[in-house]
Amino acid sequence: MRWTGKSSLLVVLLIAASAPARAGDYSGDTLVRVEGTVVVPDSGAHVYSDGTTVPGADAEVSTEAIPSLTITHFFTKNIAAELFCCFAKFSAEGKGVLHGTDLGNFWAFPPVVTLQYHMDPIMGFKPYAGVGFQYIHYFNTDSGDLGGRLHLSDSLGFAIQGGVDYEIGNGWYLNADVKKIWLDTDANWRGTGFTAKVDVNPLIVSAGIGYRFNLADLLSGRSSEPAPLK
Repeated sequence: MRWTGKSSLLVVLLIAASAPARAGDYSGDTLVRVEGTVVVPDSGAHVYSDGTTVPGADAEVSTEAIPSLTITHFFTKNIAAELFCCFAKFSAEGKGVLHGTDLGNFWAFPPVVTLQYHMDPIMGFKPYAGVGFQYIHYFNTDSGDLGGRLHLSDSLGFAIQGGVDYEIGNGWYLNADVKKIWLDTDANWRGTGFTAKVDVNPLIVSAGIGYRFNLADLLSGRSSEPAPLK
């Protein structure tokens, strides 16, 4: 099933609608956001034919706009862990001597996990920063003009993050977020002799809306005042 922006928004609205009246809480332990995200790869490649470097050959991965969802759990009022996820389809195009060559397209499942520090609110603004990693699994590949069968190895890379939430009332936030990732993948057009080492290194820019609440309130329906995070 394809994950769409409408289905992402529906998740947040269902959580908000099913929570008790006091579940929207800026000191709650759980924050869910639905966002629009632009993924901008800072890509490049070393291309090989039968193990020999192809001089002047390069490649780039397309920039894509996608829906995304984040779930953040607060361990204290300042320390949290976030899971960012989505599905996205990208294409690759040859550069240099491969200019204009369709190198294929592929789907990616690219979750990002970060450990974050959230500042105390300043006039409703809550800046935060995080460090972590991204893992990408590639699937449903199409080999493009090179033929063969395109295979991309899974990627794992280092991530840094900065962002800000802005309180708009009753546990709701507006959010802006930027992540920078450093990772690469090995590409193999099986049966053709062509391989490549591709740097992906995406910049991930997001903006959207979030809802913060106490997870225990949502699961149990209790209406007692929650204990504040320390």
